[in-house]
Amino acid sequence: MMAESTPAKKTSSRTRLVVGVTILAVLLVVSIVFDFGGALRTALETIRDMSIVTGALVFMVLYTTTTVFLVPGSILTLAAGAIFGVVKGTIFVSLGSTVGATVAFFVGRYFARDWVSTKIAGRPRFAAIDDAIGREGWKIVGLLRLSPVVPFSVSNYFYGITKVRPLGYVLASWIGMLPGTLMYVYIGSLAGTLAAIGAGEGTGFTTLQWVFYGVGLVATIAVTILITRVARRAVDRALTESASGEDNSPAAGQDPASASGTGVAVD
Repeated sequence: MMAESTPAKKTSSRTRLVVGVTILAVLLVVSIVFDFGGALRTALETIRDMSIVTGALVFMVLYTTTTVFLVPGSILTLAAGAIFGVVKGTIFVSLGSTVGATVAFFVGRYFARDWVSTKIAGRPRFAAIDDAIGREGWKIVGLLRLSPVVPFSVSNYFYGITKVRPLGYVLASWIGMLPGTLMYVYIGSLAGTLAAIGAGEGTGFTTLQWVFYGVGLVATIAVTILITRVARRAVDRALTESASGEDNSPAAGQDPASASGTGVAVD
């Protein structure tokens, strides 16, 4: 039975690998032939002229789609701030990026596992991350989202082949991406406001409001950088422990927050 099942398993793996590579090749050709960058700009201009409800829905679908197709989301995140403002832009980007990350996660887990495995094969850091996630699950995913050791677009597929549970992955991704999302949306909002002033449209802001706006931006960036540094140290510590084979589980009676080394309870 083993002799018969092994060739069939190899054939299935090769088929999934061929399908995954073919899909990515088609997407690359389409993006080049149809000027993806120009189409994206046109889409954003169209969204800007829509009603808030329709524009939000179209934007979130667009963000989800680009995430699945490995398109960096920084441009869309900045655009959300300029189009929708800080609060609404953060909400719409958060929803779109989380849905996109979830779709990519399931694609990586059930359809492109072999392709993803091939891409990360022979890279010790990915192996260490995989081992750390196997030990701590969604906690490591959350820390990695706060500290982008792995690029966002690629990491969504990579997490699909790890042992993290889907629900934990979704929640950790959503929370972990919020600080960075807020920072980029805030910057995009400020850029949109300055562009409106440059076009002679004006904003009606008083000097005090501009001061609050600037202080808020500086505070957002500072807090995001601080969180990123703390998370990066925690990730590096977890990867070191995984590489050395140490057991980093909390000792009896020890506070999980202090055991994680981040000063923040992640359980």
